[in-house]
Amino acid sequence: MAPPTAEPSAPSGSDIVLARLNRLHPKLIDLGLERVEALLARLGNPQRRLAPVVHVAGTNGKGSLIAYLRAMLEADGRRVQCYTSPHLVRFHERIRLAGGLIDEAALVDLLAHCEAANESRPITFFEITTVAAFLAFAAEPADVLLLETGLGGRLDATNVVPNPLLTVLTPISIDHVQFLGESLRGIALEKCGILKPGRPAVIGRQPPEAMAVIEARAAELEVPLYRCGTDWQAAADDGGLRFTCAAGSRHFPLPRLLGSHQIDNAGLAIACSTQLAALAPGETAVADGLARADWPARLQRLTRGPLAAQLTAAATADWELWLDGGHNAAAGMALAESLQAWPRRPLHVIYGMLNTKAAEDFLRPLGPLAASLQAVEIPGEPNSLSAPEAVERAQQAGFEAAPSASVGAAVAAALAQGAPGRILICGSLYLAGRILADNG
Repeated sequence: MAPPTAEPSAPSGSDIVLARLNRLHPKLIDLGLERVEALLARLGNPQRRLAPVVHVAGTNGKGSLIAYLRAMLEADGRRVQCYTSPHLVRFHERIRLAGGLIDEAALVDLLAHCEAANESRPITFFEITTVAAFLAFAAEPADVLLLETGLGGRLDATNVVPNPLLTVLTPISIDHVQFLGESLRGIALEKCGILKPGRPAVIGRQPPEAMAVIEARAAELEVPLYRCGTDWQAAADDGGLRFTCAAGSRHFPLPRLLGSHQIDNAGLAIACSTQLAALAPGETAVADGLARADWPARLQRLTRGPLAAQLTAAATADWELWLDGGHNAAAGMALAESLQAWPRRPLHVIYGMLNTKAAEDFLRPLGPLAASLQAVEIPGEPNSLSAPEAVERAQQAGFEAAPSASVGAAVAAALAQGAPGRILICGSLYLAGRILADNG
């Protein structure tokens, strides 16, 4: 996936190289493995020298799952690497080495090395930066690499790892239809393309149609499955989270990340932790990881920055400001379910979305909960819906909406509604990244 296109006022060295890499292919996304495999071969196949890999695909919850697993494994003393996308504020967020995010000098060197080896051949931004990440991971010692697909699975640039320790499928739903197709069955087939012969896979909660596809493909490849609803269960219970499997029942603290859907994400992480063989973290480390996990822009409350200052300056300070990067129908449903479980307050939704997303499907669960709905354009993002277009999408979903010139203006309009309430900015990780750059 391409990074946000708005450049900082003073671009860093990596910004300049990344901008060049973004021009190597006429398309932002062109699924296939030929280009990435060729470049990896020219660079000595670093994907064959990685730490044991946990390869994660799915539609929703991939980032939260990786955040939980990283926290659990680090609490157990493990050196953990992570590859995630897209980033929110800086590209460096995508490449986490065991000591922290990749530093600027190392990133510039790796990107320049990949650029030179590629010799101006067509290659997508995600492909060449994934190769750079593999070089970074191969050069540093670690106990495990948590590797997130960018889009799909079968033809995703990350799907060159020959023998992962574990594969994971988070919940699968309709998204990226222009690349993966409009049927849940077809999307599930693409996602389960990361399954490898004989390698175990942990499967999150799935619609029956998707689970049937996964089980059929796993049978073909002789993949041992560890499935939510069949082999393990997770549920909120007695002020915490209860995880139940054939080995018995265990009680853990509630996950730090907010939202009822995080029970499923945390349960999937616990299930994965039990399948890591010698790397499996102890029960105390699992509990610590649940309590420590951090993943920005997932029902994150904003308490600083210019937008929060608008709330403080209001006649009453009893307002809440929240941010979420969910951007598809399943994310809209999860958001609505979480908000309905919170103490009732007037909800004012500010949303902006890419023109490649089904805004109507995202909004349908949220619209009935909203006292007001305002649409904004994502700043600096050429693929954003304009504010009037976003209003039209809301109207197609059956809801009244008003265009706003900026998020700040939308917050001001919400504050003018009267009784203190809850403001939710949502609809896109790209919008969330812009917000966090100034208010994170």
